[in-house]
Amino acid sequence: MMAVEDSAARRFLAGLGSVLERPRAILMASAHWCAAAPIVGGCVSPETIHDFGGFPRQLYEMHYEPPGSAELAGRTAELLAQNGVMAAMDDMRGLDHGAWVPLMLMYPEADIPVAQISTQPHQGPAHHFALGAAVSQLRDEGVLVIGSGNLTHNLGGLRRDNPEGAPDPWVAEFADWVFDALSENRFGDLLDYRRLAPHAVGNHPSDEHFLPLFTALGAGGEGVTPQRLHQSYSYGALAMDAYAFD
Repeated sequence: MMAVEDSAARRFLAGLGSVLERPRAILMASAHWCAAAPIVGGCVSPETIHDFGGFPRQLYEMHYEPPGSAELAGRTAELLAQNGVMAAMDDMRGLDHGAWVPLMLMYPEADIPVAQISTQPHQGPAHHFALGAAVSQLRDEGVLVIGSGNLTHNLGGLRRDNPEGAPDPWVAEFADWVFDALSENRFGDLLDYRRLAPHAVGNHPSDEHFLPLFTALGAGGEGVTPQRLHQSYSYGALAMDAYAFD
């Protein structure tokens, strides 16, 4: 709904593209492309995938169609292979809403080439951290690596009467724990978050929406300094935090 509803998170993303160094291309790890094994999407002209139901008609009429990048997809697969991870290629798949909604706000001109990499929900945080680390060299090649999900994602806990009010305590405690762990470079604790973090399973009944954070963290490279760029909440249960790993 960020695509059509005003919110602090929407306003943040709408201004983010102008303050970042303009990338040559973007590699997007989205919670909404789940596969058993890594797949890299290198469609030349990726279409807009409306992979949701029951939302306002306006959303289904939106299209965000930047150029794809077979070059970036191939380079990503090459780097993964060099680190012992074999990735399949998909030259047909478009951009799911985990990719096109934030990109539409960040780069509305749709003129930066985009490739996607899939998420493997059954593999866990360490696997996704390793995926990011394997492609960390892309940052030195002018590529912006983005992990798109949610810091918390329990849709059963949404309170429709609370669009941008105070979060429920179980949500805030988890988000605060993640902030502390990142700020203190306790990455090992983060990798074991389902055991160590407060209310971890309550905030992520399944963890596919949290896994892109680890891909982005790994892509930051060794000695990375995490920085929280944004913090807000939606409907009491969705922490909309955004971090940079640079």
